[in-house]
Order: sequence, then C-alpha cells, then structure tokens
Amino acid sequence: MSKQFKTTLVLVFGVFLGISASLTGNVLANKEEAKGLPLDQLRNFSDIFSRIKSDYVEDVEDEVLLEHAIRGMLSGLDPHSTYLSPDEYNELRIGTSGEFGGLGIQVGMEDGFVKVISPIDDTPAFKAGLKSGDLIIRLDDKTVKGLTLNEAVKIMRGKPGTDIELTVVREGKDKPLKFVVTRDIIKVKSVKNRMLDPGYGYIRISNFQSRTAPQLLQAINDLKEENKASLKGLVLDLRNNPGGVLNAAAEVSDLFIDKGKLVYTEGRIDNSHYEYNAKPGDILDGAPVVVLINGGSASASEIVAGALQDHKRAVVMGSKSFGKGSVQTIQELRSGGAVKITTARYFTPNGRSIQGAGITPDIVLDKYTVTSAEEDSYSSIKESDLSNHISNPTMSDEDIKKSDNDTKKSKGDKILATEDYQLHEALLLLKGLTILNKS
Repeated sequence: MSKQFKTTLVLVFGVFLGISASLTGNVLANKEEAKGLPLDQLRNFSDIFSRIKSDYVEDVEDEVLLEHAIRGMLSGLDPHSTYLSPDEYNELRIGTSGEFGGLGIQVGMEDGFVKVISPIDDTPAFKAGLKSGDLIIRLDDKTVKGLTLNEAVKIMRGKPGTDIELTVVREGKDKPLKFVVTRDIIKVKSVKNRMLDPGYGYIRISNFQSRTAPQLLQAINDLKEENKASLKGLVLDLRNNPGGVLNAAAEVSDLFIDKGKLVYTEGRIDNSHYEYNAKPGDILDGAPVVVLINGGSASASEIVAGALQDHKRAVVMGSKSFGKGSVQTIQELRSGGAVKITTARYFTPNGRSIQGAGITPDIVLDKYTVTSAEEDSYSSIKESDLSNHISNPTMSDEDIKKSDNDTKKSKGDKILATEDYQLHEALLLLKGLTILNKS
C-alpha cells in the first residue's frame, strides 16, 4: 500500500472521527445517550476504497472517490439533497439570477432519469411542447441514466442559438418522443396579467422570485385601472409553477389574507422553525378568488394554494399538485462548493403536511380539449325573431337585441373554452360566486 494511499485513509478516518466526535458532543449536550462509532461500516468503507484503488480498471484520484462518496451520502437521503461542486454552485447561482442560457424547464430526478416538473412559460422548452411529467432519457446521443441531475442540467444549458435533441418518454405514448430545442437566454418573468371579462381579472405566476409579491400587487392595480373599478373576481393561475422562494409564497398569500397563520416550517435545528403570519389588509377587499393548480404545481405554489384553501379565501380548482413539502437550505463550503440539504418540512395553516400528498383541489377538473359545436337552426331562433311577437312591457325590441349581442360578444364563453377549458370553468365559477355574494 502506497504512502499516499495510507495517508488518504488516515484523513478519511480523521474526517469521520471528527464528525462523530461533533455529533457525540451534540448528543451529550442534548442529554441523550452517545452512540458509538460505526466501526464496521468504517472498515467496510476503507476496504472498498482500497479495492477500488488497487483493482479498478483505471486509476482514480483520491479526491474523485471522496467526492463520489459525498454525493452518494447526500443523494441517498432524499431527491432534493445534493452536493454542489464549485462549478455546479456557480451554475445554480446563475440559474436563480433570473437570466441564463438554457431551455427553460424545471427538472428533478426519477428512477435515474430527468423528470420535467414544469416548463417555464414562453421559453424554448415550453414552445417545443415539453410537458409536466415527461421523462428525459437522452440528451443528444448521451443517455441520462447514470448522470447526476447537476450533470444533466449542465448539458442542457449552453450557448444561446445552439440546438439539443431531447428524447422523452411520455405517459400514454407508445414510443419515445424527440424534441429539438434551441437554447436561448431565459428571462423569467414571474407575473403576467390580463382581463378575462369586464370586472374579472386573470393573473399567472410562473414561479416565485424575491420580487414576485410586489409584481403581483402591481398587476392587480393595473387590472383595476384597466377595469376602471374594483375587480369582481380574480383567477390566480399556479399551474405548472414549480415553486421558488418560500418568503415570496408567504408574501403572495398575505396579499389576499387579512389575518392568521400563512405557513410554518419544522425541522431538527432551531433556525429551521419559522412561522409566517398575515398582516391586516386584503388587496381584493374580499372579492372571490379561484386558484388553478395541477401536477406541475409544486413547493411555493402549493404553499399559496394551501394557505388560501385553509383560510377559505379561495376555491382551488384543477388536479392534484406535485407534493413537495420540504425546505432546502444551501450552505456554502470552504472549498467554494456547497451542500443543498433538506432542513425542514412546511405545513399549511391548518397543520397539513403537503409532502408526498400534495394539495387536493376543492373542485377536481382535469385538462380537456373541447371544440365549439355548431349551433342548430332552432336554437338560433328566439321569440323576438318571430313575426307579430308580443311586445315586452319592460324592454324595447332594441334593448332585447342589444342584450343578445352583448351575450355573443362575451370573451368568457366559446373562444376561452376551446383555448383553455380549465380557465373557462374558473371564470364561470367566479361569476357564480359574484352572483351569490350579491344575494
């Protein structure tokens, strides 16, 4: 055995002994029984390390083996804990800056493949047709199996204008699908808004960033200005929203909720315990809200849906959400890398854990494609069209015709139903809630 190898083993054992001593100190401080060192496992680690160094077909640097050991230790905990090398940590910071070169998809790992959690609105991946739940099995000619998530993400990112071919397995399809996606500068705009019908607004939040709540506040004010009055109701679209900053989710919930708990987190260490409470004020003054979610709604978007649902401030509509109810903390290391580790679970105001369970909508409504049926000749004829019809004592014929024309011009019927059936149903529900509120 070489001197360098012996030294490495001593260092390895030293690291483990140092960790164990620290853990033992913490246990004693908590007045719990100290556990002995797992000597059998350490000997096993040393034996495997020795066999790789002596028998593996190629020579492997000690640093590489130890990094693999660290990665395996973290990835074995849960799908979201991981080790980040200095380069990977830098990539992560670029990705959270709001502008980077890539495809525009939020991804995770499942069964060794890259799973699309959600395509980001108006990005190359979104325009190419990638969908939530797709499993990416090849990146160009490189199989994904065996790659870490960070390695796969690094391949997908690249110079704007360059192409990458994604081979995807999609539920319900007999064979893999291929998508050629052109990389672009990804500028993530988290809030979009528009009017659906007079008095009824629509806001889409694609992900949660530090500035999402102020942007949402501005979007609601813009809708009020466009409507020239307060809103009668609002559709908040969180479909395919993969989450983001926890604080932003709490701040968004606070805009609609006047008082009470919004979300809280629980973990083993003291600084993992947080509780967010609402401040007085409701930006919509109690006007009804419908929240749209689906299987691509995860993490922070589930916090908002859960808070509004528990406070009975909104009706949640759509399909069951993703079910990510854990909080990750990124801790920088002296090496320049970082460790991303799950430190807490979060809970809705009523104490529900979303982890693995997701948010179940108040009204379950799957995504459907509908087409406009042709109107038959009988349904197009009204009493007012008949010759010598009896007059209406409260309305003139002109008022009746105007009412018919206004109904035909409504944006919330045929066109919206064919474009986005779930949104169409949400608008209809809003109108019904408004009528009930008036009564």
